[in-house]
Amino acid sequence: MTTAAPDTTELQRTFDDTIAAEQRIEPRDWMPEGYRRTLIRQVAQHAHSEIIGMQPEGVWITRAPSLRRKAILMAKVQDEAGHGLYLYSAAETLGADRADLTAKLIDGAQKYSSIFNYPTLSYADVGVIGWLVDGAAICNQVPLCRSSFGPYARAMIRVCKEESFHQRQGYELLMTMMGGTDAQRAMVQDAVDRWWWPSLMMFGPPDDRSPNSGQSMAWRIKRHTNDELRQRFVDMSVPQAQALGVSLPDSQLIWNEQRKSHDFGTPDWAELAAVIAGDGPCNVERITNRRNAHDDGAWVREAAMAFAARERQEAGQ
Repeated sequence: MTTAAPDTTELQRTFDDTIAAEQRIEPRDWMPEGYRRTLIRQVAQHAHSEIIGMQPEGVWITRAPSLRRKAILMAKVQDEAGHGLYLYSAAETLGADRADLTAKLIDGAQKYSSIFNYPTLSYADVGVIGWLVDGAAICNQVPLCRSSFGPYARAMIRVCKEESFHQRQGYELLMTMMGGTDAQRAMVQDAVDRWWWPSLMMFGPPDDRSPNSGQSMAWRIKRHTNDELRQRFVDMSVPQAQALGVSLPDSQLIWNEQRKSHDFGTPDWAELAAVIAGDGPCNVERITNRRNAHDDGAWVREAAMAFAARERQEAGQ
C-alpha cells in the first residue's frame, strides 16, 4: 500500500500568510526547502564570522597597554565566542549539524565575513574595529531582530545588545588615544584609513549584484537591501568621525542636501571579490588557525561524548 505525498499547497499558503502577517516561523512549522537552505547559509555564515572574528583582536590581548584594556578585550573576544554559539544553536533548529558546519567552514565550502581577512597592525585597530566594524555589524544586525525565523531573531536581540557595548568601548578607546600624543593620533588615523573601505564592503555587493537579497527580503529574513544599510552606516559614521577628529579616506564623501544623506565613493568591488574568493591578506591564516584549534580540541569533544554515553548507559540501568 502506498501513501500519497502530502499536498503542500495548504502548507505553503499558511507559510505565506504567516510571513505576510509579520509573524514568526518556528522550527516545528512547515517551511519551503529554499527558505530553510537560505537560513542555514546565512545563519552559518554569521556564526562562522563571530568565531573567526575572535582572531584579529585576540592577538592583541597579550599586548594590551594596561590591565583594564586587557580585561576589556578579553571580555569582548569571549562575547564573540558566545555569539557564535547562539547562532550555531539557531542553525541546529533548522536541522543543520554543528560539526558539519564547522567542517564546511574549514574546507572552504562556507564563508564568513570578508572583514576578518584583514590584519590588525596596531593597537588602534582594536578601537577602530569596535567603532567601524562593530558599528557596521549593528546596522546590519539590528533589523535581524525582526527576522521572520524565530530562533534567529531572538538570538540577535542579545547579540545586538552586546555589539552595541563593543562599539561604545571601541569609540571610547579611540577618544582616549586622540587625546594623547601625536603618534597616537597618527596611529588612529592610519587605522581608520585601512578599515573604512573594508567596513563598507561588509554589507555585501551592490544591490544589482546581490542575487540572494530579493528572495531573502520577500521571506522577511532580511529587512533592508545592502545599499540601504551601507548608506545608513555612512550617515551614522560621518558625525562620529568629526567628533573624534579623524578624516574618512573618501574624497567623494559629501552631504547631499537634496537626498538628506551623504554621497560617497564606490568601494573596490574587485577587492571584495578577491577576498571572498580566498585571496585576502589573512584568509589562509584565519582558516589555518581555525583548523588547528578544531584539531587541538578533538580530545575535549571525544571526552564529552564518552561522558554523555556513560551517563545515558547508567540512566538506563
